[in-house]
Amino acid sequence: MGIPGPVPPATGPSRRHTLRRLATTAGGAALAVGFGAQAARATDADGTKGGGIGGGRTYVLVHGTHSAGAFWSAIGRELALRGHRVVAVDQPLHGTERFVPKAYQTQDLAALATEPSPVAALTLDDFERRVTNAVRRAARLGAPVVLVGHSMGGLSVSRVANAVPELLAHICYMAAFCPSRSMPSLNACAASPEGQRAISPVDQVIGDPEKLGVLRLNWRTSSRRDLALFKEMICADHTDEAFLRVLEGMQTDESLTAYEGRAVGRAGTWGRIPRTYLRFGKDRTIAAELQDRMIAEADELTPDNRFTVHNFPRSGHLGPPDTARVTDLLHGLVL
Repeated sequence: MGIPGPVPPATGPSRRHTLRRLATTAGGAALAVGFGAQAARATDADGTKGGGIGGGRTYVLVHGTHSAGAFWSAIGRELALRGHRVVAVDQPLHGTERFVPKAYQTQDLAALATEPSPVAALTLDDFERRVTNAVRRAARLGAPVVLVGHSMGGLSVSRVANAVPELLAHICYMAAFCPSRSMPSLNACAASPEGQRAISPVDQVIGDPEKLGVLRLNWRTSSRRDLALFKEMICADHTDEAFLRVLEGMQTDESLTAYEGRAVGRAGTWGRIPRTYLRFGKDRTIAAELQDRMIAEADELTPDNRFTVHNFPRSGHLGPPDTARVTDLLHGLVL
């Protein structure tokens, strides 16, 4: 999501201003126009089928903030049916091991505003280790490994590509954060002028993020206003029924420390791996303008190895309702 500024210290400005600045980091419940798009190799993916080039790969799929590996169920299932191995990673304290506040289950909002969270202790290092371990195990199978990240998952893609570039045949950012030297963290990306074009759930934040150490959102809210904002932020192009299914897969807490973690790809490691960006033009979580800037700054770092950009101009943060078009592109990535 776009944020007005970086996370302030605990002794900083008023609580209202603090929440406004923090909420921008929610970045993945989970693009750009104009900045550098001309320089990248781009194709318009809306309405195309994009043929594949055969099987035998291992796809390691990384979810975004407030999410889990189950986010990839439809895409992962189809990739598997096309002959690939698929590993959908659950980050620590996400997915099958996620933390669920007791007050979230009971919808005791007063208690939810203060209930402590183990997620606060997580760092981007923890996320990187989880994904690197998955990549190492996948690489032992002998097939080419393709690493894909959605939303906040792009931070792990960049980190892991720096750590084990020799194990990766391709990296792919799906409406994902790709920090650069000028925007080294998720916070910095979201605080940029381009990042601020996104929707920030300022009024939907539960509790004081500085005290909790997490950004906490109540996805089970009965507020029509809050639900309308969440849908616009995440998947305005999906049906109401699909949106409710998405909410069931969201978790309340995400680590503020992870939002602050540095995740800049280095030219000699990350920069030597073929890379693709799936650009979702109606994204209200990671504004299209920010996606274009991240693509452009990455290409400036490695002008001889640029992003291949596939444009979905009518898609929101979760991508097109018909996931087959995304699957076609992932299946067809050139290694």
